[in-house]
Amino acid sequence: MALSGIRVLELAGLAPAPYCGMILADFGAKVVCVDRTVPVMASAMLTRGKQSIALNIKKPEGAAVLKKLSSKSDVLIEPFRKGVMESLGLGPVELLRENPRLIYARLTGYGQSGPFAKAAGHDINYLAMSGLLSRLGRKEENPYAPLNLVADFGGGGLMCAMGILMALFERTKSGLGQVIDANMVEGTAYLGSFVWQSQSLGIWSRLRGENLLDTGAHFYETYKTSDGKFVAVGAIEPQFYEQLLKGLCLDPSKLSPQMSVSDWPEMKKTFANIFSKKTQAEWCQIFAEKDACVTPVLDIDEVSEHQHNKERGSFVTNDQGEVTPRPAPRLSRTPANPSFSRDPFVGEHTELVLSEFGFKKEEIAQLKSSGVIECCPPKSNL
Repeated sequence: MALSGIRVLELAGLAPAPYCGMILADFGAKVVCVDRTVPVMASAMLTRGKQSIALNIKKPEGAAVLKKLSSKSDVLIEPFRKGVMESLGLGPVELLRENPRLIYARLTGYGQSGPFAKAAGHDINYLAMSGLLSRLGRKEENPYAPLNLVADFGGGGLMCAMGILMALFERTKSGLGQVIDANMVEGTAYLGSFVWQSQSLGIWSRLRGENLLDTGAHFYETYKTSDGKFVAVGAIEPQFYEQLLKGLCLDPSKLSPQMSVSDWPEMKKTFANIFSKKTQAEWCQIFAEKDACVTPVLDIDEVSEHQHNKERGSFVTNDQGEVTPRPAPRLSRTPANPSFSRDPFVGEHTELVLSEFGFKKEEIAQLKSSGVIECCPPKSNL
């Protein structure tokens, strides 16, 4: 796989950092999740393909263990607020002194500087501060966050993974690591670069929910079908819009022009009424042979069985019967090979990982007896 041979330490955190680590693991990196000895959550998430050690880095002995692990690793992902790692003597200055090749990835909400650097927050806050939340929502409704996908995973975890890969590539030339200041406000804003760079095109000149791409247009919208399901319509270009009207049995000569903004609300009502007369499956059949940009809105529990996704193997099922998306993108020679095994227990690999990093049995026993580490080997099912 593309990242085989890369060693990653991921300090336990919420969604963005585990997602970043999972991406690296899916593509072949050996990722060790450094969990707390007393987990904050009952079970970790996004731990596919990782190993887990339970280590109390708040204790000096635990901090020393992490230093040793970092000295033999390629990447460290840390999700804490500004100053936390420095207070433990584990900041980038200390760790890069021991290992100049280390990629030290800091994934936070607001970044390492500025008045909000130490402030708490979640996806909705970072999305709000990026400017993008102000553009998300329907007409005359409050702005709404699309789950916690944009800031946590798009602007956070995914951007951080991209930064790590760029730093690893640069290291092949310089031989040196570096610090990555990945934060969800700037990552989300960067993800939305199109919104800023398209301002002069007039795409966003009207109020929220009244524009071409924010549910203002009748040809870029979702519609409810007679069986309570939905279809998505994205017929922006004239040739696609023409096919859409044919599928709806509408005569374009009797309708207002497609881009007559003032007529969009009435056209929405017309479309909604027509779509409500047939089931989702019936509409899919009607548009199956038409390039009209009409697709079903698939539920999560049915998406893996859709003909297109099934043929491509877009979703995989692990050993526990859980369905998840296949890692993307697909590489022709070195594709991702996600683990199908169960997720690790917290501390399941503590002894194994420490041994691999050169700790002796006596040292591991001492760390365990002093509460610096915890070991939780899997129990037999006998």
